[in-house]
Amino acid sequence: MEIGIPKETKDQEFRVGLSPSSVRVLQENGHTVFVETQAGLGAGFTDDDYTSAGAKIVTTKEAAWNRELVVKVKEPLAAEYKFLQKEQILFTYLHLAADRKLTEHLIDCGVTAIAYETVEQPGSNKLPLLTPMSIIAGRLSVQFGARFLERQQGGRGVLLGGVPGVKPGKVVILGGGVVGTEAAKIAVGMGAAVQILDVNVERLAYLETLFGSRVELLYSNSAHIEAAVKDADLLIGAVLVPGRRAPILVSRNLVKQMRPGSVIVDVAVDQGGCVETLHATSHTNPVYIEEGVVHYGVPNMPGAVPWTSTQALNNSTLPYVLQLANLGIKALATNQALAKGVNVQDHRLVHPAVQEVFPDLVA
Repeated sequence: MEIGIPKETKDQEFRVGLSPSSVRVLQENGHTVFVETQAGLGAGFTDDDYTSAGAKIVTTKEAAWNRELVVKVKEPLAAEYKFLQKEQILFTYLHLAADRKLTEHLIDCGVTAIAYETVEQPGSNKLPLLTPMSIIAGRLSVQFGARFLERQQGGRGVLLGGVPGVKPGKVVILGGGVVGTEAAKIAVGMGAAVQILDVNVERLAYLETLFGSRVELLYSNSAHIEAAVKDADLLIGAVLVPGRRAPILVSRNLVKQMRPGSVIVDVAVDQGGCVETLHATSHTNPVYIEEGVVHYGVPNMPGAVPWTSTQALNNSTLPYVLQLANLGIKALATNQALAKGVNVQDHRLVHPAVQEVFPDLVA
């Protein structure tokens, strides 16, 4: 099969769909990979690295896109819509619940669109292609939050770890899944006071075995959220409802009650975000201040560490890419997890969670 790897076009998105080592595996299995020139440069991979792995370097986007299978990292932007075509397989992060325009175009053009974030292992509710980026985003959320708490960045001037004689900063994490757990690990490591709120009591019990008394674990309800958020120096949104828009847990009125210069980092922004006042930003302009609070809403956070992110992502995506390359659409009949990842096929919106968001687009 011919596989295309376009260069990402999202603001400062330096990850790439396939690393040279992944290309080599595909080439050894009889497939041809066409990589847009300099597609991997931001992640530390040169055109020569890809050539040595057996790829063909192409100089135009059209040449990378005009293939049976296109493997990306982020969703196609408007300028890329023209490259999508009938009977093509697109394999990438899509987050359609937050993007009606892209959803409509995918339906219209007839592509088979498989989203990394909705590939789900049957019977386990595990999301194997979302997990590696969730780990990275969770860890980065505290790293970025600590940075923007600095006074020169618009923050309160709080050192999360504190110092002897001065109490540490308080980190409140909404959601105890992969993102929330990884954020807590970094925050605890910095010496911050950490709270995690989650609606899953079993998950809270697991987190207790992980963190013991180092993290305060609370059942997530409106009263607990209100009390925790008001006192937070850094608030991290780590809520995930697979395929659906994230619920709004923090209202504008509650943001108003946070201390001036506090910071919000919403990792759920690519699914619409769980904070009413937060909207998507970019790596170029990552923050803005609203209601006196610093808001960080970059939807492709792992793009800040592309060398690590690309390899972590490829470790999980390569087996699925190889199946799609070997079998094409027939792979969906043999791999239930991959089948669950299909969002759009044959001009129809097929993923149940996305259908709930856009019921009027269901044929």
